[in-house]
Amino acid sequence: MNVTITPSSVAGTARAPPSKSYTHRAILAAGYADGATVRDALWSADTQATARAVELFGGDVDRAADGTLAVDGFGGRPDVPADVIDCANSGTTMRLVTAAAALADGITVLTGDESLRSRPQGPLLEALSALDAEAESTRGNGQAPLVVTGPLAGGEVSIPGDVSSQYITALLMAGAVTDEGIEIDLETELKSAPYVDITLEVLADFGVEARQTETGFAVDGGQSYAPADGEYAVPGDFSSISYPLAAGAIAGRDGDGVRIEGAHPSAQGDSAIVDIVERMGADVDWNRDEGTIDVSTAPLSGIEVDVEDTPDLLPTIATLGAVADGETKITNAEHVRYKETDRVSAMAEELGKLGVETTEEQDSLTVHGGDSVLEGATVSGCDDHRIIMALALAGLAADGETTIEGADHVDVSFPGFFGVLEKLGVALERDDGR
Repeated sequence: MNVTITPSSVAGTARAPPSKSYTHRAILAAGYADGATVRDALWSADTQATARAVELFGGDVDRAADGTLAVDGFGGRPDVPADVIDCANSGTTMRLVTAAAALADGITVLTGDESLRSRPQGPLLEALSALDAEAESTRGNGQAPLVVTGPLAGGEVSIPGDVSSQYITALLMAGAVTDEGIEIDLETELKSAPYVDITLEVLADFGVEARQTETGFAVDGGQSYAPADGEYAVPGDFSSISYPLAAGAIAGRDGDGVRIEGAHPSAQGDSAIVDIVERMGADVDWNRDEGTIDVSTAPLSGIEVDVEDTPDLLPTIATLGAVADGETKITNAEHVRYKETDRVSAMAEELGKLGVETTEEQDSLTVHGGDSVLEGATVSGCDDHRIIMALALAGLAADGETTIEGADHVDVSFPGFFGVLEKLGVALERDDGR
């Protein structure tokens, strides 16, 4: 599907979709349990991949009309899957499920789409192998398809912290149900650390104790997953909140603005977007008790932002920089190249088609907003939900129409994204090619 955005002003109320990060962890945690009810879950292409994996491990995920998930778990020990686990485009699914597969007493094969099969899994495979499982890439390059043979015993293992925090999450979640537990020593500084904080929070809510140590993280073995009263509620997603928040900052209607609901505080590092938008000059008021954010537009100025812990915000920040006066420099960004696509290069290239000047380095992206004039053009969504949504924001301020190719990939994390934009007053057209 292609979507064409006409320059528009925005106003009204938008509700944050549930957190994708929390939903992945909650579905798998409920799978590790005997079962649980997961409320307010995000039901997207990515989280459905995790649900399918739970079912292949011997569990069951039933979605009610109100979106509540009733999960029958596999009680800490997954069955050997009767089929290949297809993780589609979900890197989180592949990392978390690979460690879960190592608990099964037999062979599990995992794969995904072309993009996912290009993403690095080697450090996790090496860690599982060091813990007496067998884990390898069929092509010998550390990328999927993967073959994993358990069972995993537990023990002590070292792993780099600067490739993906999801490796640590995967090991902690699986380690809780091993006999020995798992102690993780980090070989390098941990990037995207708030995502491990999310994991620790979810584990605690499911009755599992894990902890940070002087050298990394640890989780004792022999634990059971069991949330209080058998239920868990997913909070709103700040990665997704970044888009309506930025829309209000870029194109808020004069005398009015955008209110975002469902923005309750949590361990999500991406809540930093509230401060970033405010630092750039927008008028922002976050009522943490009520979970609302009000934002209205104002002249924006470029700033420097370190995305070491918030890689998913880079596309949004780049678009904000495109409409801001001066330079916006996004630093500590090398790990953002290993997402669904190389998001550093993708944003530089696609914003360039819209007339935005950028300077790309291996570890940074500088957006020269003061030297740029946004002009409508046809751009590629790069099969990446975050690139698509960020480019849609740019279309609000561009001179002329902006057409985003492959826009249906927003279903990965924010299935109702374009409907939210329309509700806020954005003029857009969908073309499904028929």
